[in-house]
Amino acid sequence: MAEVIVVGAGLSGTLMAYELLPQLRSGDRLTLVAQGATYHFVPSNPWVAVGWRKRDEIEINLSEIMSRKGVRLLTQGAKLVHPAENRVELGDGTSIQYDYLVVATGPELAFDEIPGLGPQGYTQSICHVDHATHAKEAFEILAANPGPVVIGAVQGASCFGPAYEFLFILETELRRRKLRDRVPMTFVTSEPYIGHLGLDGVGDTKGLLESEMREKHIKWITNARVDNISPGLMSVEELADNGTAHKAHDLPFAYSMMLPAFRGVEAVRGIEKLTNPRGFVIVDKHQQNPTFPNVFAVGVCVAIAPVGATPVPVGVPKTGFMIESMVTATAMNIGALLRGQTPTAQPTWNAICLADFGDSGVAFLAQPQIPPRNVNWSSKGEWVHYAKVAFEKYFLRKMRRGESEPFYERFVLDRLNIAKIKEVRTGT
Repeated sequence: MAEVIVVGAGLSGTLMAYELLPQLRSGDRLTLVAQGATYHFVPSNPWVAVGWRKRDEIEINLSEIMSRKGVRLLTQGAKLVHPAENRVELGDGTSIQYDYLVVATGPELAFDEIPGLGPQGYTQSICHVDHATHAKEAFEILAANPGPVVIGAVQGASCFGPAYEFLFILETELRRRKLRDRVPMTFVTSEPYIGHLGLDGVGDTKGLLESEMREKHIKWITNARVDNISPGLMSVEELADNGTAHKAHDLPFAYSMMLPAFRGVEAVRGIEKLTNPRGFVIVDKHQQNPTFPNVFAVGVCVAIAPVGATPVPVGVPKTGFMIESMVTATAMNIGALLRGQTPTAQPTWNAICLADFGDSGVAFLAQPQIPPRNVNWSSKGEWVHYAKVAFEKYFLRKMRRGESEPFYERFVLDRLNIAKIKEVRTGT
């Protein structure tokens, strides 16, 4: 009998548990280690922050689902991984041994790296449903007393799509409330240009997003390094392309949402040869750690080098489609190891994204995610908004049923058929 443990029960960890089950032999045991028993659908957080969703609409209790599927669910969380001992120390001081471990923790949010950043400081976040709920309360205060808004992503951030989404969703809600004319909006980002997304752009994301901002009267600052945030004021240094200081900005705000940089969680951060200096797990082409071959990692906790040097540090996002490919490959490779075979499965690391803007949106397809690419396509339209809404319902329904399938691939490629749209538009 083999003990297989997945640490983390967000998108990557939950899907990992679902896809590992068919790979196990009779007698093998699968354990999912979570911080609590509740999963929430992170892509819906921007809607929660403006009141378009309530938190209970995007939450799922994992206890019944995992019990039904025969997965042992431990909700005390992981305190520290001991890879040399094949042991995970849990939050309550107990430990569990493993034969195979999958790290799927997601990131730790590094709000502390910038004074005044985050829900404990003076800006909002949509990284967690708790943050989004707090952001909704702050938004209602803004609505009662309108003033300047600053939205964006700080230096070292690697998840830019939600910042753009929330910028335009907030703008849409302000228009619906007839308040937009009283709320100047500025987008502040560490990206070297609008639409870089940590991917050096996809298709014409630069042109599409700049056009959308001009149309909506939104100013922007790129190559931005946030120095500190005090009540109602953000100090930002704009760098030139050569990395030297170009211009200082003191931005007043009545409301701000800034995405933080990520780092590896404390349970794995600082473990030599398991993680990089930032705390992300080092993996090879099979999602397997080279030093500890019975340890795998999937999702945002995986170390991926930036696409290139930029004046301000910019990370690489891990999108849902990319995470699914990591999960599938890892499940197959652990299944192979359980049967005495050599791991051969490799993730595709493609990117498919539906970015909702409230009443329109941008979709992009990058194959592979890191350039140069075989497919490099983006498109804007009202259809993207409705596709994102439909996908949320589809995904949550499947998750509540405990069904395992490549959600993003099945929905986006089969239902919306973005690849076909690309063929029609280009004549290929």
